[in-house]
Amino acid sequence: MKAIIYTAVFYTSFFALSLPLSALAQTGTSSQQAPVEVEADRLDLDQRAGTAVYTGDVDIRQGEMQLRGERVEIERNEAGELALATATGERAYLRHQAEGQDGPTEGWARRIIYHVAERRVELIDQAELIQQEDTFRGGRLEYFIDSEVIQARSDVDGSESQRIRMTLQPEQ
Repeated sequence: MKAIIYTAVFYTSFFALSLPLSALAQTGTSSQQAPVEVEADRLDLDQRAGTAVYTGDVDIRQGEMQLRGERVEIERNEAGELALATATGERAYLRHQAEGQDGPTEGWARRIIYHVAERRVELIDQAELIQQEDTFRGGRLEYFIDSEVIQARSDVDGSESQRIRMTLQPEQ
């Protein structure tokens, strides 16, 4: 049975630990001020280590932002700020809508790591990224949110090479 982790204690005590999506959200206040909804089968929280681990078909949403995986781990740095959000699973998923972008950017991989301070997303192992009508596939994709730069690699540690494939649509 799936549990929705959505209690007043959770929001007041651990709010900063549960916000991987707010840093990715649109700069418009409506998305950043939207409630964070977390759905998972289990939560293991370690305040001293600064980690929260959600397991079991995890779905985290805030406004137009979404992060899904079989397991999502959220880590804080020594200053207590959100540092990393890592989603893993057969097809972990990330979706976000950047301000001024016609459609959402969507990504799938066996592991998705969001580096909050750098505003950088790594999609690792069977990675796929769709930005508007352009698609990118490979072993490892890095997406730099602010500059909209994508770097692709075919190599993945512990796995055979996964060739880079791109489909770029002509500009209208």
